Amino acid sequence: MNDIFDIVDTVRLTEKGTLLTEKHNKYVFRVNPRANKLQIKQAIEKLFGKKVVDVNTCNYAGKKKRERRADYGRKADWKKAIVTLKEGEKIDLA
Repeated sequence: MNDIFDIVDTVRLTEKGTLLTEKHNKYVFRVNPRANKLQIKQAIEKLFGKKVVDVNTCNYAGKKKRERRADYGRKADWKKAIVTLKEGEKIDLA
């Protein structure tokens, strides 16, 4: 998992994430569940060229989903990273 594209999957554009961006200069990303905070910080700094101050992570368990014939399957577990940038820096996501 040395490549930055293996660590950062997508940007989470939600209502809560947008409010965090506007008020606190925090951005929300969906990341690889095996990535730690230092790897996430380095990946964001290389990918966007911005200074990261703090990284908070949350692990989420995959939900149970019904499949055919009353069998149950599961969605994959995933991890969310909330990244705080240095004051005055912004990432243009649009």
